[in-house]
Amino acid sequence: MLHRLDLRAEPLPRPATLRGMLPRAEVDVDTALAAARTLVEDVRDRGVPAALDATERFDKVRPATVRVPAAAITGALRDLDPEVRAALQTSIDRARIVHTEQRRPDVVTQVVPGGTVTERFVPVGRVGLYAPGGLAVYPSSVIMNVVPAQAAGVESLVVASPAQAEFGGLPHPTILAAAALLGVEEVWAVGGAQCVALLAYGGTDTDGTELEPVDMVTGPGNVYVTAAKRLLRGLVGIDAEAGTTEIAILADGTADAGHVAADLISQAEHDPNAASVLVTTSDALVEQVEAELENRVGATKHTERVRTALTGPQSGVILVGSVDDGIAVVDAYAAEHLEIQTGDSSAVAARVRNAGAIFVGAWSPVSLGDYCAGSNHVLPTGGCARHSGGLSTSTFLRGVHVVDYTADALREVAGRVVTLANAEDLPAHGEAVTARFEEKA
Repeated sequence: MLHRLDLRAEPLPRPATLRGMLPRAEVDVDTALAAARTLVEDVRDRGVPAALDATERFDKVRPATVRVPAAAITGALRDLDPEVRAALQTSIDRARIVHTEQRRPDVVTQVVPGGTVTERFVPVGRVGLYAPGGLAVYPSSVIMNVVPAQAAGVESLVVASPAQAEFGGLPHPTILAAAALLGVEEVWAVGGAQCVALLAYGGTDTDGTELEPVDMVTGPGNVYVTAAKRLLRGLVGIDAEAGTTEIAILADGTADAGHVAADLISQAEHDPNAASVLVTTSDALVEQVEAELENRVGATKHTERVRTALTGPQSGVILVGSVDDGIAVVDAYAAEHLEIQTGDSSAVAARVRNAGAIFVGAWSPVSLGDYCAGSNHVLPTGGCARHSGGLSTSTFLRGVHVVDYTADALREVAGRVVTLANAEDLPAHGEAVTARFEEKA
């Protein structure tokens, strides 16, 4: 079922070459840019009517208002299955523990007597948090966006999720219930590129309510959401350009083939383009995993979606000669989710540099991180884990340097400032310092 790439015959190539050899989902954001630009410009020019027109076209429903009535949010929580409510609450509680610990205190550094630089961490003022809808419903994404924003101290936030024809133009009720559990009072029934544009530009709702624009948009979405983020970056901050989900598993002969197969399938059920990659030293494990896949894929609910993902060019098995080579391969791949299932998983995990999140050993599957580990599941995809991290409390904090020098501290370094200003042919920079010490007439 899985394509195979055998890297055991020769020494591994350099990382840049290796990256080009590895399976990877193709996300053609450039192709989506033209369509997204049309939607973004329409929302910029016409506001809410443009967003509702696009919603009617793509989601086959036209909400009465963009902003979801408060009664619908509280009603969704009231009607929520108690077991689902308890599970969501566990996810919220554990995420709060982790993200509260990520708060950053101000750092005050005395550079010289009388001269300090403080890095003050200030939360973003207003954020838009996107919870996708489509092949699946993601109340967990509401949690993963809202909890770190709240932990950072963001004072104003709005959750946005596509309108659903099945639910009368409201977002999925589980999305609304999750928002209610988190104390979120503002939810918009809009998705896609038009949602990102409306979050960025704001507008006037059909009932006259002002929809205030946001300073930042976060959360995963489809390629059109990603394209809109790219177009609007600068007007608003963004977390990342999210691509198709992916899992890599680094395993040796000690791994349980059933665990490995189940975890590959779990990511494949997200999307036909999802990537599931096994990196292993063991031919025997590969054969066992293939046998497990044949049994499990046919028995899972989303059989065709899973089979399409597993047999696609973005998924496969990579055979390596050693765990050391395996580490080099997964570092080159830089997976969104990386599982380590080797004889000494903790030691191997400690050597990995590039991954959105690392799941150590047989009892830390990606599914745990998706819901109830306390970690965040909004993670970098498409190899971006080489340079970027996942969503966290820090995402919603801005470091502001506060410079506070006395006259004596400035006088002591004034000559150096003047020298550097003259070296850059910017003499007025130096004069702005010396002017402070001129004799008054």
